[in-house]
Amino acid sequence: MPTSAPAHATEIAQAAVAEGADLVIVLGGDGTINEAVNGLVHSPAALAILPGGTANVLAMELGIGSRLGRAIDRLADCVERRIAVGRLCNKTSSRHFLAMAGAGLDAKIVYDLNPKLKAIAGKAGYWLGGFGHIGQRVVQLEARVNGALYRCGFALVSRVRNYGGDLEIARGASLLKNDFEVVLFEGSHPLRYLAYMMAVGLKQVQKMPGVHTIRAEHLELSGSVPVQVDGEYAGRLPVCLEALPDALTLLMPPGYG
Repeated sequence: MPTSAPAHATEIAQAAVAEGADLVIVLGGDGTINEAVNGLVHSPAALAILPGGTANVLAMELGIGSRLGRAIDRLADCVERRIAVGRLCNKTSSRHFLAMAGAGLDAKIVYDLNPKLKAIAGKAGYWLGGFGHIGQRVVQLEARVNGALYRCGFALVSRVRNYGGDLEIARGASLLKNDFEVVLFEGSHPLRYLAYMMAVGLKQVQKMPGVHTIRAEHLELSGSVPVQVDGEYAGRLPVCLEALPDALTLLMPPGYG
């Protein structure tokens, strides 16, 4: 069933659950998968994914890969696992997410990205969008995590190691855990974030001064910056985020962990 508008995948998934489906397979990117999750959360139906998007973060995280034919072959070997999901709440609404939420710099890049550039350039479009912010100061936000207050320009709240399809930031995160790995990046100078990303590529970012890595089940973010969930714009701060255990059945390769 093709989707025809934003949030349509949520409606399709909800209708499938109401009709008694025990499995929903989503062929799409992380945004489409996110919509389906919001229709399946707390239901008995299982979710299976096939890569069909730009970054395919979740497919890469699971080891399914970005090649559709290969992913289809691997699907038959996957096993059901009940996992936690994240929930982002603001004053008027809430939204579940499977992979990650980000506030500050990366969400601004998502928000500013031209859809035509994304369609033409794919993942490179995000990098081009990011380089477009090099001359701009990074607006700061505040994160309250485990009772402590941090000031930063980028907050990543992750359930997965993978970031952007081929990088790792939250290297201790796992879909099998019931919490988030929160990674906070200090500073307002844009060149500092260029250094952070270089360290990500070298798998050394956790050792960088100004980077804080914290495990948490709940946190609050405040400030005048945008927020994204699973690579899609999700409004602006303030928001609270919490991990919800035993919320979704996901088909996963048996070796994931």
